[in-house]
Amino acid sequence: MTTVIHHNPACGTSRNVLAVIRASGTDPIVIEYLDAGWTRPQLQALFAAAGLTAREALRTSKSPAEELGLLDPAVSEEALLDAMIAHPVLVNRPIVCTPKGTALCRPSEAVLPLLENPLTEPVYKEDGALIAEPAP
Repeated sequence: MTTVIHHNPACGTSRNVLAVIRASGTDPIVIEYLDAGWTRPQLQALFAAAGLTAREALRTSKSPAEELGLLDPAVSEEALLDAMIAHPVLVNRPIVCTPKGTALCRPSEAVLPLLENPLTEPVYKEDGALIAEPAP
């Protein structure tokens, strides 16, 4: 299995996670999901692998979730999936898949347990904060 990142290049956290993956010497498959979109089976498989519900994966800020009425707890998982397919931005990101597992990597450090290789260099967030450094 290859490392895959469902990535939004406009998102700082997504860019940070991609930098961590690359700092481990891995060249991941990068899926820009805002362009590629989602399918129902793809989302269901990703959420199942990550142990998430659609509600837990719902991006509630800087998305149309509120105006679409999706923040109401009565909205079903099926309705959330339908909305995520129609509006890919509703899926929180980045979601990373590696042979070690699948996870929604927020905060950026959540990707560390998924890395197949150790870091080869320290990795910093765009604001200069240290994400992680190679093990001694």
